[in-house]
Order: sequence, then structure tokens, then C-alpha cells
Amino acid sequence: METATVNPLLSTQKSSDSGLQAILHPLVLLTISDYITRHTLREQPGPVIGALIGQQNGREVTIEHAFECATLPRDGEVVVDADWFEQRLGQMKTIHSSPQLDLVGWYTLLPRSGPTPAILPVHNWFLSTHNESSLLLGFHPEESIRHDAGSRLPLTIYESNHEAEEPKNGRGEDEEMRDGEPPLKLRFRELPYSVETGEAEMISMDFVARGAGNATAVERREQKATSGNVDDPKGKRKMEAAESPAASSGAADGEEHVLSREDEEMIAALTAKANSVKMLQSRINLLTTYLERLPPSYLTGDDTTMITGDGEPTIPSYTILRSIQALVNRLSLVVPSATEAYEQEMVSEANDVHLMELLNDVLQSSSEIRSLGKKYNIVETSRSQSKKHADEPKILGSRFAEI
Repeated sequence: METATVNPLLSTQKSSDSGLQAILHPLVLLTISDYITRHTLREQPGPVIGALIGQQNGREVTIEHAFECATLPRDGEVVVDADWFEQRLGQMKTIHSSPQLDLVGWYTLLPRSGPTPAILPVHNWFLSTHNESSLLLGFHPEESIRHDAGSRLPLTIYESNHEAEEPKNGRGEDEEMRDGEPPLKLRFRELPYSVETGEAEMISMDFVARGAGNATAVERREQKATSGNVDDPKGKRKMEAAESPAASSGAADGEEHVLSREDEEMIAALTAKANSVKMLQSRINLLTTYLERLPPSYLTGDDTTMITGDGEPTIPSYTILRSIQALVNRLSLVVPSATEAYEQEMVSEANDVHLMELLNDVLQSSSEIRSLGKKYNIVETSRSQSKKHADEPKILGSRFAEI
């Protein structure tokens, strides 16, 4: 029976002994996945290495943002470009100054078995230069292709400690007592982590998801537009060229009306607002219909039912009526108290908008007049030159006649 190989860089202590816990934000996952994708598609040399910034409050470390790092080959090893990293870290600290974020670790690609000896130079550089308790986030690309429901994220967070190496005596004999402490070696220990998402990050995640969908839609349009340009060896190319001009103009219009990302986002926002207004209007119509079909005599208590024209009885519900009354009473809070000042402000804002439109029209008209003047000067210059060239043979002919 074969025994599983144990990673010598992993600690033998339990993960719960440390008490340290990491809190991961989804923006970090987006940044890491984006960098891995770009690094793979562009076939960039060197490993994937990046820095993690966040906060450390006691035994709790938050990982809030990440950025990629530039690397340099040195003596057969890969190290971080120190000058570039210092400049970039200073910029990130300036941007995220409230609350103040600092370096809490770094990330790279690792196998599921754990850290490898190739990462030790970079990790020791982070420990000795910036943070003595830097974390290591290992992303496992072989697990990212799995789409099992309820599967964990393809990453592991490690903390590093210098632990004494316990000698092993496989022969079962007593060992000689030696003075001094055993040498300390760097070991990694897996940390428990949780994912925390804020409201701003939820908006960003939704924005990224919508942007990815829009990009896919544009790519499909381009593929459809270029799918008809394949040469046919049987001579059907001429028949396609002889089609009606309406079809060609329709294809050209389809290429010209490919919306940009900003246009699609604006259309999506306007569509959401239009749907909200339609829903509000439908709810108001429903309440109006309900009130119109109530029997006029139910207030006296004589009859609480009424047969409508459709043959369906309308039974008044006092709960619904109280809710409608409460809604009507809250309408006074929506309408501003100073109605005249509100209307005057609305009129002034509308006038400002119209004034800007008029100024835009004036500027466009002046630009068109300027371009028209330039064209007129070009035409007049060419006309005078052609007239001058036409008159020169007549003048020469008259001179020869006089001679």
C-alpha cells in the first residue's frame, strides 16, 4: 500500500492553534482571476505574483484589494522588482487611505499539495522587507475548472512560522543528547477564512457580470457580420454580390449600429427605470379598479357584496382599504411643502437645460458655417486658377497675331 507524500513545507501543528482568521473580499478574487487570465493568454514569462493589501485587527486579517507585481530573474531565481513595488505600494496606500490599508500578504499559483520551494525567496523577501506576518494566498488553477455545486473556492490561505524541526528516529533507538536548540525552519500552516461582501462590492460584482454579458453579445454580432464573407469555389460569390441593395444596406446598418459599452449600460439603466414606472402604473390601475368595483352601500353595513358586470362579487377588505388610506396619507410627505419654490426651481433647471441646448446648437451652427466658408474658399481658389489657365492661351494667341 502506497503512502501519500507529505509536503515538507507544511506545518504539523493544527490550524486552530494559531487563532488567526482571514476575511476575504470578492474584489480580490476578481483581480487575481483577471491577472491570471491576462498572463495566460498573452503568454507572459515568469510566474504569477501579486500583493494583497488590507487591515489587521488583532488576530483578524482582512484582504480587501490586490495588485500584480513585476518580477526579475536573479541567480536562477525569480524575485520582485523592489523599486517598482515600492512605488506601486505607495500609490495603493495613497488611494486607499480611508481606512488606511497596508500590505498583509501576497498571492501566487500553487498546487493543491501546498507551497513549493520555488516560492521561498519571494516569501522571505516579503517577510524581511515589509511585513513579518505576511500571508500567502495560493490559487489552484486545476480546481478552478470544476463546476460542482457547493464546491469550495480554488484557493488556500497560509500563514508562515519558524518552527523547530523534530528529528525522527526510525530505528527505535535512543539518540544522543545534544546541547543547544534545534534549527528553526520556515513552515506554512493553513488558515481558516470567510468571504465578506459589502454593498459597494455587490454593485461592482453586478457591474462586472453585466459588462461580461454585453461583451459576449458584441462578439456574436461581429461573428455574424463576418460569416457571409467566405469564398465559394462553385462561383456562388457572384450571386451574393448580385443580391438586392436592400439586403446589403441592411447588413451595413447592422454593422454600424453595434452599440458601445456605455450605450448598452445607459439603455439598461433606462430600461430598468421604464419597467419600474410601468409596474407602478399597473399597481395604481389595480388599486383604482379595486376601488371602482366596491359597492357603494358597504359603508352603511347593509350589503357587503355586489355582483359586477362580469358576474364576480367584489368583497371589500378592510385590511386593503386601511393600507390604501395609509398610502394616501403619506402622499403629503412626498409633495414638498413649499410648492411655489419647488416649481420655480424646476422651471429654472428646465431653463438651464434649454439654454445649454441652444448654446450647443449655436456652436454647431458656427462650426458648420466655418467649414462651409473653408469649402467656399477652396472652390473659389480652384475656379480662379482654372480661369487664369484658360485665359493664358487667348493672350498668347493675340500676341502672336500682332507679331
